[in-house]
Amino acid sequence: MKRLLLIVGLLLAAVSLQAQEVETSAPVDSLLLGKSIFTVMGPGVKVDQSSEVRQAMTQYVGKNASKPISGYRIRVFYDNSPQARSRSESIENSLMEQYPEHKVYRSFESPNYKVLIGNFRSKDEALRIFNALKKTYPTAYIIKDHIDYPL
Repeated sequence: MKRLLLIVGLLLAAVSLQAQEVETSAPVDSLLLGKSIFTVMGPGVKVDQSSEVRQAMTQYVGKNASKPISGYRIRVFYDNSPQARSRSESIENSLMEQYPEHKVYRSFESPNYKVLIGNFRSKDEALRIFNALKKTYPTAYIIKDHIDYPL
């Protein structure tokens, strides 16, 4: 009887462990941000949708475009030296040329100049660009920030 209870207990424990497995969601592909789902779908896909639905979605996105979203950016430059202004400008131009699909932000908060890149929804998204930037900009790091609403 004890053996039977032990076996049943082990089976229940195994089943509960399998049920507790964490589901992983697919990472957000930031290259798709700002694109309509209708332009991303492959050939041969037909969507029968009323114009009111498309219009409602466009209005929803337009209303929420000014709302900040919690996300991540990469701080590439942060300095207050006498050459900080010119260095921040050159880094901004270099990043805009190197990563045209990502927005670059340059700001001045007395006495520091800052250059940030990206509107990443997840840290994983930011890490992809961060790993490439780290070679050129060893002082770069990922920060939690309010990002622009993806249009």
